[in-house]
Amino acid sequence: MSNMTQRDVFWNKIYDLAKKDRNIVVVSADMGAPALDKFRVDLPEQFVNVGIAEQNAILIATGLAMTGKHPFVYAIAPFVTLRCLEQIRVENSIMNIPITIVGVGAGFGYDDSGPTHHLIEDIAILRAMPNIVINSISDNVMAGAVAEKSCSMPVTNYVRLDRLPSRDIYDEGTKFNEGLAVLQKGNDGYILTTGDMANTALDVARKLKRNNLSVGVVDIYSIPINESLLTQTIEQVKFIVTLEEHFLPGGLGSAVCEILADANVSIPVKRIGLSLKKGYCYEYGGREEIRKYYGIDTDGVLKQLKDFISAYDT
Repeated sequence: MSNMTQRDVFWNKIYDLAKKDRNIVVVSADMGAPALDKFRVDLPEQFVNVGIAEQNAILIATGLAMTGKHPFVYAIAPFVTLRCLEQIRVENSIMNIPITIVGVGAGFGYDDSGPTHHLIEDIAILRAMPNIVINSISDNVMAGAVAEKSCSMPVTNYVRLDRLPSRDIYDEGTKFNEGLAVLQKGNDGYILTTGDMANTALDVARKLKRNNLSVGVVDIYSIPINESLLTQTIEQVKFIVTLEEHFLPGGLGSAVCEILADANVSIPVKRIGLSLKKGYCYEYGGREEIRKYYGIDTDGVLKQLKDFISAYDT
């Protein structure tokens, strides 16, 4: 596991690019981040700190984009998205003025800060708007690659970063052009997942292999989903399972089921994520404890998947 966080890797790459391109500007609505300190010190004319004013940050970034700049807005993920929905909807979706919105702490990344800091609705909300692409980052390799791609996105780009260091699952040099990737092939079925849950999916798939079940893992890292590649990937398997650290309505599982319905693909699907019946979580003790509360820790996912496969086989 790397000691670097996705945030560090992302901003280090943007810093290197900004030294060569004066049109790259960072608009920060955060109290401060070590990864941005050298940007602020070395490139002060390309750094704007608006204070704790996320809605204003979106407006400033949009204005900068209208002058030909490539603005990056940064803050804690729930505040730079949910608090700014009207600004994002009007300036970036309706008017199609492209900016990059960078949020740190997707899912339960801020596990110690309570439900105000948990971001478990953003995919459902932002994918409902046109002219917005969601990049759900799975590891550091992807964070660096998406940072570079973000400088030339023709639409608004929302980058959801995890907060804590995690193990890398991609090889250096991966291009991330397809929107999804098969991390592990499966003959029986696939777990379709996104973000940090890719690590949980891989752990579950390895444990299922001991039971002679060949279940693969597909990481969907870009939404809207690449529909043709998704249907092509799953066409030979018996079932699919979607796994997300997100409320189920409107999330990744919903997006997958919409594609299958529109393409007339008939295949058993099990959605695993956060049930609305559980509501928001006030449990403390770390991210795994919160996941356990919702049944999306490794053991919980394994049990749900085994139950689903048993019911399907009978």
